Amino acid sequence: MTEFTPLMSLVGGTLIGLSAVLLMAFNGRIAGMTGILTGLLPPVSTDWPWRAAFIAGAIAAPMLVLSLSSQTIGFDSSVANPWLAVSGLIVGVGVYFGSGCTSGHGVCGMARLSPRSIAATAVFMATTTATVFVSRHMLGGL
Repeated sequence: MTEFTPLMSLVGGTLIGLSAVLLMAFNGRIAGMTGILTGLLPPVSTDWPWRAAFIAGAIAAPMLVLSLSSQTIGFDSSVANPWLAVSGLIVGVGVYFGSGCTSGHGVCGMARLSPRSIAATAVFMATTTATVFVSRHMLGGL
């Protein structure tokens, strides 16, 4: 079970929304993490500096918040590491065939009322719901 953290969730969601708005305002780009990261992989995109800064900020900001507060983020998984790697690969394939990730479609695309993003986000959420149901109730909580 997870903790109910409305204040941290509100602050985090606000910062995600603010970063998406600022990226669109100053660079005219959608804040889809997969697309941003892809531009840093070979062949490296010509606009790599803002991409590197965005990814660095996405990594450094939570680390800064944690270092300045008494908050901790624990990670405990009953799933073996090879299964985590396989699941990450499956997600990557899904992102490729879905032409975007949850941040690009769910945050930015839905805010622009993009029908494709609304459909993609509905599929993400339905798949997540089905996966949790199957893994917890049919497979005994892998």
